[in-house]
Amino acid sequence: MSNDLIMDNHDDILAHIWQQLRRGGKDRRHSFHVLTIANALPDGKATQRVMVLREADPETRLLRFHTDLRAAKSDMIGDGIPVSVLAYDAKGKTQLRMQGHGRIDHDSPRADDAWQKSVPFSRRCYLADPAPGSPTDTPISGLPSDLEGVEPTMERSEEGRKNFALLLTEITTIEWLYLAHTGHRRTVFTYDEKVDSWNSQWLVP
Repeated sequence: MSNDLIMDNHDDILAHIWQQLRRGGKDRRHSFHVLTIANALPDGKATQRVMVLREADPETRLLRFHTDLRAAKSDMIGDGIPVSVLAYDAKGKTQLRMQGHGRIDHDSPRADDAWQKSVPFSRRCYLADPAPGSPTDTPISGLPSDLEGVEPTMERSEEGRKNFALLLTEITTIEWLYLAHTGHRRTVFTYDEKVDSWNSQWLVP
């Protein structure tokens, strides 16, 4: 007996996509909690990294991730460059290929709020010195020696706020692929800013 969840209505599919992304931002066990983000480099090459999804907002079409302001991707993305985001849920048999524009948000009420909601252990990585990606002759975590394997106090963790930033990705295209035993389904949603609405088009899987 097949356990396929076949959806043939675009509104239902889009609502389901954002529902699952929102779950991914809240539930660390959900497959959409960890996503792959890619962008082009100035020299024409491409780069990608795995990041934890912290929040998904269907109203603003924003995906929120946390990053270190000193990391190379912060300089690359800056005020906004095209990025792609890949999500795959093996249990749900769903792949999402999303495109949009990323930007780094550091000194803002939104970033302050995200920082205040972060626990000390999550804040610990922003205390690393030297900065992420710095060359080193030996394998090191970059953390102060007294914080290796130790959760910092809330007061100590505040030292990392200057390095904490958000990577906000405004999604403009979502390609949805559902792998069904009875027949795959594939469609693409493209956001139309002029009418503040999503257009949709079925694709052959």
